[in-house]
Amino acid sequence: MAGGLVALLDDVAVLARAAAASIDDIGAGAAKAGAKAAGVVVDDAAVTPQYVRSLAAERELPIIKRIALGSLRNKFFIILPAMLLLSQFVPWLLTPILMLGGAYLCYEGAEKVWAKIAHHDAHGAGEEKVQDETTLVSGAVRTDLILSAEIMVISLNEVINEAFWSRLAILAVVAVVITVMVYGVVALIVKMDDAGLRLSQRSGAVATFGRGLVRAMPVVLTVLTVVGTAAMLWVGGHILLLGTNELNLHFLYEAVHHVEVAAHDSTGALGGLVGWIVNTVASAILGLIVGALVVLVMTLTLHRRKSKPAAATAAATTRTDGTIPAQPSRAAQRRDDPADRAPRG
Repeated sequence: MAGGLVALLDDVAVLARAAAASIDDIGAGAAKAGAKAAGVVVDDAAVTPQYVRSLAAERELPIIKRIALGSLRNKFFIILPAMLLLSQFVPWLLTPILMLGGAYLCYEGAEKVWAKIAHHDAHGAGEEKVQDETTLVSGAVRTDLILSAEIMVISLNEVINEAFWSRLAILAVVAVVITVMVYGVVALIVKMDDAGLRLSQRSGAVATFGRGLVRAMPVVLTVLTVVGTAAMLWVGGHILLLGTNELNLHFLYEAVHHVEVAAHDSTGALGGLVGWIVNTVASAILGLIVGALVVLVMTLTLHRRKSKPAAATAAATTRTDGTIPAQPSRAAQRRDDPADRAPRG
């Protein structure tokens, strides 16, 4: 009896050690996968606060909560099943899909750079429109679907060689951790100025700190925007660089790798850091070039087609001074009729 109990406890200990090892593997895999998606995560955290800019302060956190729940639904009910099916049955599609996502990141980053140079907001963001909460949440969740899909595909690409259930567990952990992290940071950002305002109403050093917090918020948002844009160009360019190499178009990857190795070998103890910087800068330049080309194509095609009907409608209904022209009288129409102006026989 005692021997059987000892054997049972020994089996339980073996299973516990195996479970602990599996948890460690899942944690390590999730950390590795999440690190590769860091650029998109930064951009997600930089983009989301704009959705609550025009809301009352007491509605900011409830709206962020609704967007976060929509993000989890995107990941668990749409993206994760699709990614696992692709990786299980048509894994060769992952590289082209990943490259499409990388090109989209390059486009978004290049468009933000162009908007800054041209002094206008990308996607008409400068036109502040008051929307009802349902419409606002729906728009934010649609944007999150694109960014979340990119995060999950990048993460999946890092653990593609794991077994199916390990992939599922790792991606589920990544989905939860990244969602909590992104929307937790967003909640802190949007409430930071409120906290600073309350602290500024006290006295002494606390009030000084609160006023500094309020003044710092525009700088924080600006830095987030710049870092998010740079991260998009870097991550998107790096995805394209690796993807072309996997598709047997080696010249770009080999050129960057050659420069990276040369920089590494010529800088001694700092070689690792310098080599990484060279690779990052090269990836960002590639991302900017590809993104600029996509912006050019979109401007010459889709955006132009959208702007022509709007311009024609505005020209037909409104003068430059904003007044609606009066309709000509029937007598004037008859005078303008070529048949009336022709000499009568």
